[in-house]
Amino acid sequence: MEGSGMPVLVHDPVRRQRLAFSREGDVLHAEVYADPGGDVPSHYHPSQEERFEVLAGHVRFDVGGRRIEGGPGTRVLAPPGAKHAFRNIGKVEAHLRVEVKPALQLQGFLEEAAALARARRYTRRGLPRRPGAVIELANLMVRYADTTVMAFPPPVIQRLVLARLARPGRR
Repeated sequence: MEGSGMPVLVHDPVRRQRLAFSREGDVLHAEVYADPGGDVPSHYHPSQEERFEVLAGHVRFDVGGRRIEGGPGTRVLAPPGAKHAFRNIGKVEAHLRVEVKPALQLQGFLEEAAALARARRYTRRGLPRRPGAVIELANLMVRYADTTVMAFPPPVIQRLVLARLARPGRR
């Protein structure tokens, strides 16, 4: 509930996680609760740094070609432009605290991606479930290209193909 002071949990069933957001100026804070196997696929932020701290559970991070595994107290930095991903490799829920600066529109991207996941528009591998979902996903990626770029397909392909696909349904 906006204005109540209580963060709203955003559920993403495809990524198997729940997120709660808050902002301090130009810094986005997120509490991430990832079920066993819950993950975020490889991506990067062109101009944002992302800091992770594991508060509970056991998480594997891949950042800039380096693999880091750790439990509570593990801290990881993904600088701007570094491909990164994470996965809860434990048997219990993982809790991460994430800080992103500058915040830009990352919260909007994550909320819209979670809404598409709840609507069953794409699979666990990020593939559209039906033709209309192709346009929805293309619109999402084009709208937030300054915030989040998926590692696959290669960014040059994304720029060429997604912009053309997004036009019919652009919001």
